[in-house]
Amino acid sequence: MAESQPRFLASDNTSGICPEAMETLLEANASDDLAYGNDRWTQLASDRFRELFETDCEVFFVFNGTAANSLALASMCQSYHSVICHQLAHIETDECGGPEFFSNGSKLLNVGGDNGRITPSGIATTVTRRGDIHYPRPKVVSLTQATEVGTLYSLDELRAIREVADRYELKIHMDGARFANACAALECSPAELSWRSGVDVLCFSGTKNGLAFGEAVIFFDRRMAEDFEYRCKQAGQLASKMRFISAPWLGLLDSGAWLDNARHANAMASRLAEGLKDVEGVELMFPVQANSLFLELPSRVQQTLRERGWTFYTFIGEGGVRFVCSWNTSPELIDALRDDIIAALASSGR
Repeated sequence: MAESQPRFLASDNTSGICPEAMETLLEANASDDLAYGNDRWTQLASDRFRELFETDCEVFFVFNGTAANSLALASMCQSYHSVICHQLAHIETDECGGPEFFSNGSKLLNVGGDNGRITPSGIATTVTRRGDIHYPRPKVVSLTQATEVGTLYSLDELRAIREVADRYELKIHMDGARFANACAALECSPAELSWRSGVDVLCFSGTKNGLAFGEAVIFFDRRMAEDFEYRCKQAGQLASKMRFISAPWLGLLDSGAWLDNARHANAMASRLAEGLKDVEGVELMFPVQANSLFLELPSRVQQTLRERGWTFYTFIGEGGVRFVCSWNTSPELIDALRDDIIAALASSGR
């Protein structure tokens, strides 16, 4: 049997560059400009973020999410502090110790929570578990929006977390790898879903939203951004041709594609969930609230899907099969996956 062509739904990292980002990338390439972020594209993109978030925030551009999260957390705490995060958080499971490395040893304190979310009570329990000098003092709460299992923190949940953070003098970091998808799903403005709900620092991903690479680290409390540019330089994140990271962001922001792309990706995940909701043998593991969908599927069905070219992960979240939709995921691709899942279940005897 001929090998099937791969059909990519393992991650939104597999998609290409969206047209709006490509257009401004080519515009930035049409003429020379200053290096190390002193170019007009980086200034324009930074100003657009300030307009988008409706506040005078500090904006920095780095290559990827690991650098964004690790450097942001390092700027928020000392080596003898700790960061409270969900046990499934990307900073805990998928960043190769980057947050600990760049903070010179700040410890991650894992807490549980249903559907990938930590709770105010979980935070309070972790903070008050110990208070002696032998324990790394909790200093930061890290939230993932959308979570690693595709769920969302509502505005009320964020505000409740801010309340407990204030009680214990904690700062709040948000890993916004899919922040655009959360804005689209909750129909909230970026300001509402970040600083107005108590977030101090946001790592806003472009890679998962139509860029080739590039994340924005946004400090709503400017005091926390002191010397952050030096952290970026030391970590190898100060791009000499910074405009090729920042200009595509300008394409996303000026056109509104950042939100359109997220809405489309979310809609494709919902389409798949709707198409499988009455199929015997398919179990949704978590609510489908953004652009990710987790299914429990028999191993024989998984094998059949792989043989038919479908890509997916089984090690993210709490097991099962993960499909992630992107800005360019088509309805036809989603319907083909639904049909293949149904056919694979039938052939496996389910």
